[in-house]
Amino acid sequence: MFDLTGKTAIITGATRGIGRAIAEQMALRGAQVVISSRKADACQAVADQINQSAGGKQLALALPCNIGLKDQLKTLVDETLRHFGKIDILVCNAAANVHHGPSATIGDEAFAKIIDTNLKSTHWLCHMVLPGMVQRRDGAIVVISSIAGLRGSKDIGTYGISKAGEIALVRNIAVEFGQYNIRANAIAPGLIKTDFARALWENPAYLNERINATPLRRIGEPLDIAGVALFLASKASAFMTGQVLVVDGGVTV
Repeated sequence: MFDLTGKTAIITGATRGIGRAIAEQMALRGAQVVISSRKADACQAVADQINQSAGGKQLALALPCNIGLKDQLKTLVDETLRHFGKIDILVCNAAANVHHGPSATIGDEAFAKIIDTNLKSTHWLCHMVLPGMVQRRDGAIVVISSIAGLRGSKDIGTYGISKAGEIALVRNIAVEFGQYNIRANAIAPGLIKTDFARALWENPAYLNERINATPLRRIGEPLDIAGVALFLASKASAFMTGQVLVVDGGVTV
């Protein structure tokens, strides 16, 4: 049920953390994976490592892309189609948060950057790959949202707004495109040990407080999210769409 042999997946933000773990796990299950982030050398390094681990099979393709630029997203999709012929799975993982503090203190430029990077670009990319999925009557979209999109925050409120928007986006895609056998789901991670959240888990006081408030008494690892993404991209979740799966060690309960 988790076999992805013959499938092609684009993963944004795939050179480290959650995105890299997802790419590696999907490749292990036989998928051809497109490694995308802003830096070409980082993309190539991850693609080379995956191909080497696959015994020389060319499962991974490096395609750098700044998700905030629509023309680069189009190039990402076009080059994937040129190289692999189709896109079966899209994982929207790349994100940004350029403001930490009360929402009243965020400037217009920072607000726009968060919304544009996290929500508008995800909308763009989804609708670039959807026509091909409609044509084949098959496809799975996985959006990495956040528990910040499910609850309020005094420090990352705008980031939370963008992540709540992503959850609404997958629900609407599910409703509009379910008739074509296309599924869209979101994952809402809690605190995961990634570079993106380094400032939090490297703060001993915050980390200790967070662990004590987490029923599983630890923070997450990228593999904890990769396993859920693999589930949502595979036949194991064939009758599931428009949902958001919370993966936070129990924090929100």
